[in-house]
Amino acid sequence: MIVRIRADLDRLPGYVPGRTVAGAIKLASNEVSLGPLPSVVEAVARAATEMNRYPDTAATALVDRLATRLDVAPERIAVGCGSVTLCQQLVQATCGEADEVVFAWRSFEAYPLIVQVVGARQTRVPLTEEHGLDLDAMARAITPATRLVFVCNPNNPTGTPLRRDALERFLDTVPRDVLVVLDEAYREFVTDPDVPDGVELARGRDNVAVLRTFSKAYGLAGLRVGYCVAAPEVAAALRKVYVPFSVNSVAQAAAIASLDAEDELLARCRDVVAERERVRSELLSLGFAVPETQANFVWLPLGERTQAFNEHCLENKVVVRAFAGDGARVTIGTREENDAFLSAARSFPG
Repeated sequence: MIVRIRADLDRLPGYVPGRTVAGAIKLASNEVSLGPLPSVVEAVARAATEMNRYPDTAATALVDRLATRLDVAPERIAVGCGSVTLCQQLVQATCGEADEVVFAWRSFEAYPLIVQVVGARQTRVPLTEEHGLDLDAMARAITPATRLVFVCNPNNPTGTPLRRDALERFLDTVPRDVLVVLDEAYREFVTDPDVPDGVELARGRDNVAVLRTFSKAYGLAGLRVGYCVAAPEVAAALRKVYVPFSVNSVAQAAAIASLDAEDELLARCRDVVAERERVRSELLSLGFAVPETQANFVWLPLGERTQAFNEHCLENKVVVRAFAGDGARVTIGTREENDAFLSAARSFPG
């Protein structure tokens, strides 16, 4: 080949999505099993009739709705093609080749890929023995070259949360010129009142940005729309590196309709939470070490047994998300889907 491709891309592993296997129950991608509400489907159908027109690249109507709902100024909100794209935009907006990004590991698997693609350096900080983020170690990992820190709360894939005192203490130690990104993709499933709302924490802190998504609780994973709440200067920088029109008009309409139906959607979240507690309790009774979770999934730290567990679940027509050598993440689905998974877990050789 004559065309020159960046040599470092040879060392870049591709993002591995949760598998879809025909005839099997998919509990691998943290999607909600129930589809969008009828009112959202109607909004999508209406928007589809105008798909010959470019979308509002500023997502003005959606931004205004979010600003009202969150009680923040519109200029503090940037919308993106899912929160993962906003993660990439944040690194692009803050980092060059000489700069560093700090994040826990294991955490959201896209973080190292994004950082490497942008060309920055990465610093991975091991989790605690309880599978949570080690904020003290993350604070110590910050150097003069650090420009951004990802803090996933609750953490993906372990589901473990950070509480208010620890997170506020961490934010107070971070230099003001380092951006802390609170990745709250699973915020709607949090029930512990001591797990803080990142948007509230960001008030008065110009170096804190909060990411949220419509992919999980709102059931719009296939439409790709997320948002960031940050200082106006950070939000403006995000808009500069935004790919024009990347949040399409159908996605914008669906997101607004989902906000209109928020009470009904959050009732679904409460059902997921109830199932989450049931599944975790059952797994604990079976002898699995399952850490506390405030997300819509559970984490089984199986170590070297992970691949065997993954294959066993596949044999039982259940798809989980295996991280070889570390553990398996299992999405909370409907009661029937969860029962199928628990049946597989019960028959896994101990």
